[in-house]
Amino acid sequence: MIDKEHKRLFKIINKLFAFGREEKKSQWACQEGIKYFKDHAMKHFEEEENYMASIGYEGLESHRHLHQGFRRKMLPALEKELEQTDYSENAVDHFLGVCAGWLIGHTLTEDRAITGEGISKWVDLLPDEELEAMKKVIIQLLYNMFQLESHVVSDTYSGEKFGRGLYCRLVYGTEQDEENREIFLAFEEKLLINTVGKVMGIATNKLDTMLVNATRLTAQQFVKRVMEHLPDAEGCEIKEENLLTYEQFQDVFEKEKMQASLLFDTGEGYFAYCVIAPHMMEKGAATPIGVENAMTEVEEYLRKRDVPQRKKILVVDDSMTIRQGMKQLLCEDYEIAMAASGMSAIRSIAMDRPDLVLLDYEMPVCDGKQVLEMIRSEEDFSNIPVIFLTGRTDPATVKKLVLLKPDGYLAKYLKPGEIKQKIDAYFQKKNID
Repeated sequence: MIDKEHKRLFKIINKLFAFGREEKKSQWACQEGIKYFKDHAMKHFEEEENYMASIGYEGLESHRHLHQGFRRKMLPALEKELEQTDYSENAVDHFLGVCAGWLIGHTLTEDRAITGEGISKWVDLLPDEELEAMKKVIIQLLYNMFQLESHVVSDTYSGEKFGRGLYCRLVYGTEQDEENREIFLAFEEKLLINTVGKVMGIATNKLDTMLVNATRLTAQQFVKRVMEHLPDAEGCEIKEENLLTYEQFQDVFEKEKMQASLLFDTGEGYFAYCVIAPHMMEKGAATPIGVENAMTEVEEYLRKRDVPQRKKILVVDDSMTIRQGMKQLLCEDYEIAMAASGMSAIRSIAMDRPDLVLLDYEMPVCDGKQVLEMIRSEEDFSNIPVIFLTGRTDPATVKKLVLLKPDGYLAKYLKPGEIKQKIDAYFQKKNID
């Protein structure tokens, strides 16, 4: 019965999607469609809560709390935006995207628990056991929601870029506790198109405002469901939400140590789930999103993503000072990715192929020579240009470097302007060739 009601709600939303694409449409018809959706959703919430009470469902109060948040906060704010903008196309898209995202997350996580498909809470677990349990919960949720057979690529993800992505920061806490839990989600763009986009029935090959808003609300429901299995997260509510650029997301990894940092391959694209707890990221790093500014922020976020693609440079160095210095020097003209170790560099190359690798020759554990050998041994990577970064240019060191046949080497002690000039000249020469 509940599944039929959910299908009906999605059917109403899909009709509104289709109506929104028509050139000839009336404001009255749009208002009536949205009113019908709202009335039907409110009636369904009441019936669903009554059903839960009748079977003695232990999660009733938690479920009711989510319904009340949608009824009393989210919907009124969205309706206010519709009225203030006279049902503008952007406001209608925002309404539909948020409602669809909320429904996707709610029906595919919370409502599945009614049927007994939830996962038991983690209790008194050691850190390693807790991490393993978190992996299992996320893999199960990805399957429950989108039938994705996922596996963990890394449990020490370092923020490497995987193609075009969407990066979210969610801050959770309780009224009693001032310490907050920060969660970062990274989605490969094609993953969202093939999951949230498909559920919404939207035929698109890139992110748009409606899909981003649906993803935001789906992500909140997903995180809430994961946190239900944490022994110390009871009563946590969302306090802040941000959309991050990749550079902002990358800076988090440069400055902070993650409590958990998991990278998954879903078969449809990469997904990362990262946690800092307790901590607060530097204020001003990203604009907090609320109903009143969501459309503006999402549109601005997408506008920044749509700038012409620049040459990609991967900077590999175990020194954060060197990585940040190279990034500041080159980021105006190039897209910069960073890796702090040889293994992180290989993972970064596999997920987002660079046009040039600037590789520190002297690194602990896996040095530049070993990294270059790994790059050259993989057929798909063998033609990626590699320039060594070195602090030594004595004849013996230079001879070692040349024997490895890199595409060049740069002395770290050169003035920043000279380093930039040499990299610019390298790309200019490649373009001529």
